[in-house]
Amino acid sequence: MAGAGYAQSLAARRVLLIVGGGIAAYKSLDLVRRLRERGARVRVVMTAAAKEFVTPLAFVSVANEKVYDDLFSATDEQEVGHIQLSRDADLIVVAPATAHILARAARGLCDDLATTLLLATDKRVLYAPAMNVRMWLHPATQRNVSTLHGDGAWFVGPNVGDMACGEYGPGRMSEPLEIVEAIETALKQDTRLPAPEGLLARGGALEGLHVVVTSGPTHEPIDPVRYIANRSSGRQGHAIAAAAARAGARVTLVSGPVALSDPPGCEVVHIKSGRDMLAAVEATLPADIFIAAAAVADWRVEPACDKIKKSEGGAPSLSLVENPDILATVSQGPRRPRLVVGFAAETSDLIRHAQEKLARKGCDLIVANDVSEGTDVFGGATNEAHLVSRAGVEDWPRLRKEDLAERLVARLAQMIGGEATP
Repeated sequence: MAGAGYAQSLAARRVLLIVGGGIAAYKSLDLVRRLRERGARVRVVMTAAAKEFVTPLAFVSVANEKVYDDLFSATDEQEVGHIQLSRDADLIVVAPATAHILARAARGLCDDLATTLLLATDKRVLYAPAMNVRMWLHPATQRNVSTLHGDGAWFVGPNVGDMACGEYGPGRMSEPLEIVEAIETALKQDTRLPAPEGLLARGGALEGLHVVVTSGPTHEPIDPVRYIANRSSGRQGHAIAAAAARAGARVTLVSGPVALSDPPGCEVVHIKSGRDMLAAVEATLPADIFIAAAAVADWRVEPACDKIKKSEGGAPSLSLVENPDILATVSQGPRRPRLVVGFAAETSDLIRHAQEKLARKGCDLIVANDVSEGTDVFGGATNEAHLVSRAGVEDWPRLRKEDLAERLVARLAQMIGGEATP
């Protein structure tokens, strides 16, 4: 089965998959199949709850490997041993990562095989959360996610959508191919756990600094029912805010309307329109770093007080006026932060437009990304960025948005510390 018709992007890579107890466990069967198609060797560990949803025999069939589920199995410990099992892997993936697994892993509990492996490994762990929307948004879960992020874990998802319980929101496990893409990205990097004194350790490189981040779209009302907006999900901006908080900064996140939970460790100001966002940003100043990741609508209209009704006269005429330029206002204002970073989302001539924006706005750095048809940047899990500064252009590979955020925050920490130029 392995490799038939697929590039061997994961040839000879060893993935240890921990399957948690949730309805999304059925997706993990397809995940194993997709990984093996790409040449990976997959060993599966199931929790007791996982076996209530999918049988071990099903995973044996798709992985063509023994399934492990018992911490106290004399046979398994003699053949492999839980320490060796965790350290033999190039990467550990937890999918689905339930609220229960996240809580136990964050606290270092090891009362079954799965959590013992998570504590015994010297490799990074990629979590694919899956749970009810209210469980995902609960402060306890968000604290646990923040702790695991700080310990060096990676996350993919959760996605926004319908739940098995009938509710809607963030909490759906990422699709198998999304997880495969995250695994491929992770395995291109150093998968060893970072040293405690690493750059982004808590109390780290941005300790004592105030960072302001804007994120998401804005909604410009046409009438009480309709509005002008764009397709920004806010995922990149929220990831940057979370990464800055983990680096020790005091973070203020000014967020447009998004279907995302507030990043842990951040003060979040929720707004709707571009004018609201400008007012909120100006109220947060002074700051040391300003990162304008939001996709603010360029135009607005004077909204009608009542819903505009259809008429025989045809569609109404909308008179557009420009929204305030938040990036230029902050960059060129009297309370300019030490570092100002803008984003450029373009569909053509990406680098040229970004360079022009850098000069026009007067900022220090532009993070340029291509959002043309088929790139899946808006709303997607990954981003391919180009850092544009007066010193030149630096091309970054396609990364998970969370990993790009970590890398950008590390770069800004170097810049503000005078250790490097962009």
